[in-house]
Amino acid sequence: MPMPAFEEYEPAGDCVCRGCAQRRRALARARAIPLRDGGHPAARGARRALVLATAAGVVLGGGGGAAVAVTTPAPTPTPGPVALDDPGSPQGGRTPLHGPKGGPVGQPGAPANPGAVKRIDRTTIINRAKLWLDAKVPYSMSTYFTDGYRQDCSGYVSMAWNLGSNEWTGSLDAFATKITKEELLPGDMLLFHNPADPNNGSHVVIFGGWVDETRTHYVAYEQTRPHTRKLATPYGYWENATKYLPYRFNGVTSGTVPIVPTTPVVPVVPVAPEVPGVPAVPGAEPPAAGPKPGDVTVFPGAAQFAPGATNDHVAQLGRMLIERGAYRFYPKGVADRTWSEHDKLATQAFQHAQGWAGADADGIPGAHTWRLLVQKQGNNIPPTVGTAPPPAPGPGGVRAYPGAAVFRPGQSHPAVAALGRQLVKKGFGKYYTSGPGPRWGEADRRNVEAFQRAQGWRGASANGYPGPETWRRLFA
Repeated sequence: MPMPAFEEYEPAGDCVCRGCAQRRRALARARAIPLRDGGHPAARGARRALVLATAAGVVLGGGGGAAVAVTTPAPTPTPGPVALDDPGSPQGGRTPLHGPKGGPVGQPGAPANPGAVKRIDRTTIINRAKLWLDAKVPYSMSTYFTDGYRQDCSGYVSMAWNLGSNEWTGSLDAFATKITKEELLPGDMLLFHNPADPNNGSHVVIFGGWVDETRTHYVAYEQTRPHTRKLATPYGYWENATKYLPYRFNGVTSGTVPIVPTTPVVPVVPVAPEVPGVPAVPGAEPPAAGPKPGDVTVFPGAAQFAPGATNDHVAQLGRMLIERGAYRFYPKGVADRTWSEHDKLATQAFQHAQGWAGADADGIPGAHTWRLLVQKQGNNIPPTVGTAPPPAPGPGGVRAYPGAAVFRPGQSHPAVAALGRQLVKKGFGKYYTSGPGPRWGEADRRNVEAFQRAQGWRGASANGYPGPETWRRLFA
């Protein structure tokens, strides 16, 4: 009898029609998916071996009557659903880290242990997220970046949180605790997992902070096509907005050290102006002569926050202020060890949030400010600095940095025109065809971007939107 001819047909892996999408879902349930269909690279060899073994069985049994197919059992699939790289599925499966040669590091499919997460602060989470943003890592559910993490949305969050494995949207919540919208802070995540059909719309992003006081839009760090991006995003997302839930990573340290249980909590009653080294609350114990090594709960003294001072207390102050709403005062989202105008403006905003004025709100932390920050008491900084009385006018009659909300498409404000005039004065006005004027536009953004790049900034630090440091340098 004639030998049977085996021909395997595979439609294009990127076909978006409903038939092909449904077929890929069926393939996921029945066997390992080819690499071009979004499957794991290791599955390709096993699938090819199965086809060859079947063909060999036909040859061996060809001399008699019926053909006998000799098959080899397929390897155990990776735990968790296999995600497909179709337009409605921006999330992948659960895999270990991958080494430089593309192979898995550790046991295939070994997940991280949610009960043994590594401790990490919010600044580090955002900085890790910016690494892929600066590198413009391409989106993929089948390839891995040089750090071993899969280049899809859940692999990106796994990397930012330093989980040590590639989780997926169905497992990331095991490493976090659900919170409310009001509790969101930079480094938290917004997660939509569709358990009925994980391949349909499931997605996750890193929360980078609120865009303005309305809290209708936030900065989202996400891994999506064509590559990693940072974008002002409507809450909770562009689609399926109500299904995105906020979570906080269980390993986050918030950038501060917890209070020692024996530390007495002093009632917060703003009375007299702050005097460096003197408590402003009646009955409070005066600070010790000097903090003990490693003791960050004791006010270190105003001398630590003098112009040009460089020490760990400055960095700690910045991290605490960022946690309390001062994220916008730090353009790179990082608090460093050198005292600068960023720290002074952020401290002043926190002091104004407590209802202080005059000498109470000079931007220099005293014992009372420090106590409120360390003990997580008092009011948070509002999303804009409108509640703070501005300092004396600067060049062109412009006062303090007016806030990021002023520099949004279509917004009109005198500060936009003043910014444009200063850009032209500094030699960065080549994109203006007329003006500059009070309405923020693309020409303003491109000129600001050119100025930022001239400062040596790259990536998200040179996005064309002026922050406090851009404003300070322009009007310096």
